[in-house]
Amino acid sequence: MLQKFPKDIEDFAEQFYKLQIERHAADYDPNSKFFRTDVQATIDAAEVAMKAFAKVPIKHRRAFAAWVSLRDR
Repeated sequence: MLQKFPKDIEDFAEQFYKLQIERHAADYDPNSKFFRTDVQATIDAAEVAMKAFAKVPIKHRRAFAAWVSLRDR
């Protein structure tokens, strides 16, 4: 279903998923190690994804928000 959305929304969703995995590792894995350059690259990628997402027409952003909120329920 995600492939039916514009590419920028698909990229945003993928980046969000990656960030969520990193956050869980930071919060719950005591053996996780993070390096400043990697963290900065992750932040930069997230910012790019958010800016691209913001440029997608509102109808697609609303449809994506509805899909995320209602899927698997």
